[in-house]
Amino acid sequence: MIHEKAEVDKGAKVLESVTIWRWSHICEGAFIGENTMIGECVYIGMNATVGADVRIQNGSQIFDGVVIEDNVYIGPNVVFTNVRKPKVERKAEEYLPTVIKKGASIGANSTIVCGIEVGEGATVLPGTVVHKTIPPRVTCAGNPARILKQPRMTL
Repeated sequence: MIHEKAEVDKGAKVLESVTIWRWSHICEGAFIGENTMIGECVYIGMNATVGADVRIQNGSQIFDGVVIEDNVYIGPNVVFTNVRKPKVERKAEEYLPTVIKKGASIGANSTIVCGIEVGEGATVLPGTVVHKTIPPRVTCAGNPARILKQPRMTL
């Protein structure tokens, strides 16, 4: 279901089972996988990729160069950047890729700086600023992000 007040640009690929709420904008070249839910006022940039069974809550901004794999949760007002050192007088020639691996969870009001990876099953607590790659299955928080909890080792 795509709300009548959502904007999906020509050239965006949105699978049938996707739900997009009002005032969201999906740009040309974006891909949205099956059973994904996109809340209100979400922006998904050109050539961004969102996998299957993803939940993107209200107000999140996902810019060019972001890849979100399957079964990921993106909390409200999460912002992904696509330029590390933005300057008003020059436009970026390319965007640094950012990858959110399968099963990761990004808490509300977090900022994900471009050029990093959030590992499979990792949890980013609300309000965290992630500027370096986060390993799989850890929990991190803070500004800058610090690992709070590591996965248990099994023998």
